[in-house]
Amino acid sequence: MKKFISWNVNGIRACVQKGFLDFFNEVDADAFCLQETKLQEGQIELDLPGYHQYWNYAEKKGYSGTAIFTKEKPLSVSIGLGIEEHDNEGRVITAEFDDYYLVTVYTPNSKEKLARLDYRMVWEDVFRAHLKKLEGTKPVIVCGDLNVAHKEIDLKNPKSNRKNAGFSDEERSKFTELLEAGFTDTYRYFNPDTEGVYSWWSYRFNARKNNAGWRIDYFCSSKALDSRLVSAKIHTEVLGSDHCPVELVIE
Repeated sequence: MKKFISWNVNGIRACVQKGFLDFFNEVDADAFCLQETKLQEGQIELDLPGYHQYWNYAEKKGYSGTAIFTKEKPLSVSIGLGIEEHDNEGRVITAEFDDYYLVTVYTPNSKEKLARLDYRMVWEDVFRAHLKKLEGTKPVIVCGDLNVAHKEIDLKNPKSNRKNAGFSDEERSKFTELLEAGFTDTYRYFNPDTEGVYSWWSYRFNARKNNAGWRIDYFCSSKALDSRLVSAKIHTEVLGSDHCPVELVIE
């Protein structure tokens, strides 16, 4: 069995002050992926005995950023997508293991009034091509904050959010394209009809207390891994960020 965790920590330094290490140690994941680390190299020393650490920092200070902490040393690790225009925000890390790739991603937000939607659409195609290229060698597990609620079941207020970032028709259709390209939304694989379970809540309007949330953090895996999927869960009980951790267990 292998257990994977993904968490948008919305600033790892802040999250460490709010119990990050308690959860990290308790959950004892084989690989633990972070998004939105919001720091530069040298701004934190995380003591994680038994784990190899890989970081991707954004050029802009206090912005974006990803990390992978893994017990097993990867065969190789690549930072970014290898395309300059997409690699200055620290959004992707790819770790290669014996029989799969693990990719963590922090997908660009389309912003207020969908100001960044055009860029997001380009990003989606480039990132999906990255996953499919990897898949030519071995199956892929991709996790992170994908900044999209796929279906109406995936957020509390779908009607009023229809044209908003994270629930635009364009973003949702790109997620559909990812699934049609041969990926499984692992949470929905096990919980096809479960409502009211989310991974992100706005800090405004008592959203978390009222569970007015969105499911925008995912583990998606190559269809070839479907037979190895054991469980997928969303740790709604874990505080420390405006997102909560999500989990995947495979054989």
